[in-house]
Amino acid sequence: MNRIENAMAALKEKGEKAFITYMTAGLPDMEKTKEIIKVQEEAGTDVIELGVPFSDPAADGPVIQDASYRSIQLGTNIHKIFKAVEEVRNEGCEIPIVFMLYYNTILHYGVDAFVKKCTQAGVDGMIIPDLPFEEQGEIKEALRNTPDAPVLVQLVSPVSKKRVPMILEDARGFVYCVSSMGVTGQAADFHKNVISYLEEVKAVSKIPVMMGFGIRTASDVEPMKDIIDGAIVGSHFIRLMEESGYDAEVVREYCGSFKRELNQK
Repeated sequence: MNRIENAMAALKEKGEKAFITYMTAGLPDMEKTKEIIKVQEEAGTDVIELGVPFSDPAADGPVIQDASYRSIQLGTNIHKIFKAVEEVRNEGCEIPIVFMLYYNTILHYGVDAFVKKCTQAGVDGMIIPDLPFEEQGEIKEALRNTPDAPVLVQLVSPVSKKRVPMILEDARGFVYCVSSMGVTGQAADFHKNVISYLEEVKAVSKIPVMMGFGIRTASDVEPMKDIIDGAIVGSHFIRLMEESGYDAEVVREYCGSFKRELNQK
């Protein structure tokens, strides 16, 4: 098992829900990115999705699009992100880190080389929103052929009901359930059948089920808390950091509070 699977097993043993955040790498600079990763680990965040900025994102709403654009303008690239992950690992940081990125970045780097570099740097998983299940053969083969490789986290949505069992058959880490139609950052505008959809995914999944898109506070997922294994916050977390000037203590307080509220009985 890698860090994600170890973290999920530990949470299950304690009877806790997972709190997962998304942050764009390189904002406001790479040193601050590293600091915020470490602060989140201290605050109790369970997994960090580290966004690799891309010029033409397909799944991102305006907040994350803008963050990616600004990060690229600052000179962020995949080589600098790998270096930052290696550095936090060398400094003793053990929080699971998942790359959220688009497939063109992997193709440009070289699929086999990318997987090997992820493994070397200490990346635990990857989420690739623009890579359909039917086209995942090449990346899956590279992952299978690389010892201690990251896991490929699968995305499922309310429109993929018939395909869910197939998508989750060999899924690892956790399942990312997209809880709304459209792009990220829609302020708890969940799909009208979100509860039945989550129940259906949970029924067939052998691994933890996480809910993401549009979540701001733990109370947003209260009606679904008995179904899901955790919650993912992205756009709101980025906005919070921006408005605070990337204040580490604001990050610490938000992450700690969300985690505590999520796990209140």
